[in-house]
Amino acid sequence: MRYLPQHKPVLAGMAYNGISGAGLRLEALPEGHILHVLGSIEPSALAAELVKAGFAKSSIRKAGFRQWFVAGDEPLVQASLDALAAALAGKAFVMDQSHGRVRIGVSGRSSRALLSRGTAVDLDPSVFPEGHSAMTMVGHLSVQIVRTGDDSFELTVLRSFAESLWGDLAHMAASAEKDSVRGGFRSF
Repeated sequence: MRYLPQHKPVLAGMAYNGISGAGLRLEALPEGHILHVLGSIEPSALAAELVKAGFAKSSIRKAGFRQWFVAGDEPLVQASLDALAAALAGKAFVMDQSHGRVRIGVSGRSSRALLSRGTAVDLDPSVFPEGHSAMTMVGHLSVQIVRTGDDSFELTVLRSFAESLWGDLAHMAASAEKDSVRGGFRSF
């Protein structure tokens, strides 16, 4: 019998119940799809092509000059990817990153304070509004941060670093909670 590898979510079984009174939630998001789009296409035109190809529930996140990540909870359908690649031919390239990247949700009233412990990005809503994204470092890891709501963010990281990022976030949350008990860090 031939062995066929099976997909296993990298953060399966990871649980974070929050810190009592901390107003924080870490969540392993569904490993649906992440596409990397590179080219000279405007986000509005890309959005229209995504709808036609079956990615209507996906979101577009700026990832650099003429680069976007397209992320969604639904598993990737090869026919949709093929349709998108054909529609973007001559304007942009699309690469499936679904098996190479993982998304982590950070939410709650203390989410911004937690992320500020690990990155230099100014996450104030007046500077970093909902829908805004930035490629940055969280500690020593390259991460894309997206504001998905008032007190919610999504972090996208290379799959092989997902557990490390998860551990760093949990450690920063525990450290912040200890600081707040001692009176040092008041945001939690």
